[in-house]
Amino acid sequence: MPKRSEFVEHVIETMRSFGPVTARTMFGGWGLYHDGVFFALVFDDTLYLKSDATNAAEFEARGLHPFVFESKTDGETITTSYRQAPPEALDSPDEMAPWARSAYGAALRKPAVRREKARARTPKPARKTRGSAT
Repeated sequence: MPKRSEFVEHVIETMRSFGPVTARTMFGGWGLYHDGVFFALVFDDTLYLKSDATNAAEFEARGLHPFVFESKTDGETITTSYRQAPPEALDSPDEMAPWARSAYGAALRKPAVRREKARARTPKPARKTRGSAT
């Protein structure tokens, strides 16, 4: 496993007011987790926080760009729902805490959407008819 960079260590330290954060290698970068939930990533010494319809305006108002990468399979440009963290959040745990909470909230809302979609796609079990085997 690659050693965490000083930047990753710094990000984890600035998130201490938010709560304990762990880092795991991911696609050439680092995924950040709180209570087992993936809510941020570090790539090329840039912190990106999870956004969704609820908190995206906070990032857009500040001109914070999304994490974009090129797919290795087909060269397609992929724009993710992760947005750059504001620079001042990297200066202080007190500045970072509300941004980390917002990203964590977006990450918590995401699985609920997936469960609803999965439920909608899951076929209903076949009804038992008379004479059918049990």
